[in-house]
Amino acid sequence: MLPNVTSGTESGPVLLFLHGFMGSSEDWTPIVSRLKDRYRCVRVDLPGHGAATGRTEDEYTMDGTCRAVIDTLDALGISRCTPVGYSMGGRTALYFGIHHPERCDRLLLESASPGLATAEARAARRAVDADRARRLERDGMEAFLDDWYQLPLFAPLQRHPDYVEAMLERRHRNEAHELARSLRGMGTGQQPSLWERLPALQVSTLALAGALDGKYVRIARQMAANAPRLRARIIEDAGHVIHAERPTQFIDAVEGFVPSA
Repeated sequence: MLPNVTSGTESGPVLLFLHGFMGSSEDWTPIVSRLKDRYRCVRVDLPGHGAATGRTEDEYTMDGTCRAVIDTLDALGISRCTPVGYSMGGRTALYFGIHHPERCDRLLLESASPGLATAEARAARRAVDADRARRLERDGMEAFLDDWYQLPLFAPLQRHPDYVEAMLERRHRNEAHELARSLRGMGTGQQPSLWERLPALQVSTLALAGALDGKYVRIARQMAANAPRLRARIIEDAGHVIHAERPTQFIDAVEGFVPSA
């Protein structure tokens, strides 16, 4: 079972919030505060993040994490839910929906991908993530965060300095060696490609991408072209972290995709 925070109405549809790399269940607090009157909202800490530390090695993998998600849902008496996943959490949500469709009403993916399509690309990414894991363990959180949020992917986030300040404070609560374990077990290069599974996706899925995040706009549209049950929606004037940059548009997308009544 994963550490979790559950709030909202017991009678509403269940939304399962899955955060991104270096995040925690706290990342979703502003979004949940605006949805809890109409939904039952479950936020979890994924292995290596927040309070989900010191787990068995198997849990720092996609399969192991999904089993821990199922254990959490079972403990809460929840048979079906709509996973709402951002970035790494979006990859996890898609993996969960493909492998455990019986537990999903819908899927909502934010800035997420089905992984890397070729063995060569996955091997190259594993090498990058292994180097990042070593730097985390050697140099600690401060240096790693300075490098991470200089990536072009996060450039639009700099327009929101108050959010960035609060986000960095939350990131510092994580443990460097635990994030390194997550990178080695849950990184994009470690994840099996899901591209070939998309045509058979059984769960109605919405993939959100920010219009300023060209890489993930292309991925969302490519996923939609390969999966009859998946459609892409592009959020204007948003980058990679849509739920922070454009929270109202993000909430509109959730409410439009997951009816609350």
